[in-house]
Amino acid sequence: MDEVFVAVADPTRRGILLLTRDQEVPAGEIAAQFPTISRPGVSQHLRVLIHAGLLHVRRDGSRRLYRLRAEGFAEAAGFLDVMWAARLDHLRREVEREHRG
Repeated sequence: MDEVFVAVADPTRRGILLLTRDQEVPAGEIAAQFPTISRPGVSQHLRVLIHAGLLHVRRDGSRRLYRLRAEGFAEAAGFLDVMWAARLDHLRREVEREHRG
């Protein structure tokens, strides 16, 4: 789970996840979306996302195609759900207490 939070903490990696959310995208197209970052820099971001389980890579001849692995977010999403549920439950109790009093 820590790898997921570290991976999504970077705005470039979040941008890559958005690009690959709905379709496979070749590495070259991903790199073209980040002109201020070198291709090796983009490759490093891709490796971080793959290591975190957030990207799937498929070889197509000499190309590499990347696509979001939504299931990679499952553990982190579960953690956030627990945190939000506890906070919302606390807020609900406070509102009910104020409403009664």
